[in-house]
Amino acid sequence: MANVNVGLVQMSCTHDKAANLEKAIREIRVAAEKGAQIVCLQELFTSLYFCDVEDYDNFQLAEAIPGPSTDALSAVAKELGVVIIASLFEKRTHGIYHNTTAVLDADGTYLGKYRKMHIPDDPAFYEKFYFTPGDLGYKVFQTKFAKIGILICWDQWYPEASRITALMGAEILFYPTAIGWATDQDKETNQDQYNAWQTIQRSHAVANGVPVVSVNRVGFEQNGAMKFWGGSFVANGQGKLLYLGTHDQEETTVVPLDLNQSDYFRMHWPFLRDRRIDSYAPITKRFIDED
Repeated sequence: MANVNVGLVQMSCTHDKAANLEKAIREIRVAAEKGAQIVCLQELFTSLYFCDVEDYDNFQLAEAIPGPSTDALSAVAKELGVVIIASLFEKRTHGIYHNTTAVLDADGTYLGKYRKMHIPDDPAFYEKFYFTPGDLGYKVFQTKFAKIGILICWDQWYPEASRITALMGAEILFYPTAIGWATDQDKETNQDQYNAWQTIQRSHAVANGVPVVSVNRVGFEQNGAMKFWGGSFVANGQGKLLYLGTHDQEETTVVPLDLNQSDYFRMHWPFLRDRRIDSYAPITKRFIDED
């Protein structure tokens, strides 16, 4: 399919997991009414971003995938005829948990999951306490409307991840994410951080010639210490912004994409053709030195 309408749900969350899921489903319906065919939800949308603390009680938020949330979303996907990209806290077994995104096709079929590969450990983002690094590798999913690639939040900073996913045939790269500003920072620092975040992802679109869809949460969390900066966006395969969300409002937006543009961009900017794959072996080293 040459044209596809992607829906982005940028929302705030509460402590109530069931209410967050219900809210997301309402917004999926809004997106579908606006013509969305693929709807992407933000990272860990069923809860507050709990990784600001290392607290064993937070493991109670995890669930099996497939499981209750994917079952509920599968029914919605089938009813509305839309693909749903759902980022969830996965309990794989006792003591093994992942930051995982499930993909549900437009007929409600569970297509599979991607487990976040790059796991941060920064102040207020203590994800290594909770999440085992992904072991499924990079993934693409053939949905009714497009072959899509899923990466998650911290994966955004790694061109290797986007490149591999694009080389696997992804026609669109989706990034569910949760990132924000410490509220004690100055405006210039805030803007620099946001610009870096957006720029690196737009560069993935340019380097691979495919659209990038990044969906971030919004609102104050962590007792007001963190303002999740929203700013969800869609860029085409030349890095042009087709949509840019606000920093402080909940938004459900639908953006049309012309997937035929990727052929044009790759034809005129043949970055994939000119890759010197024979010279890239050193990229697998942690650092290129004598050790």
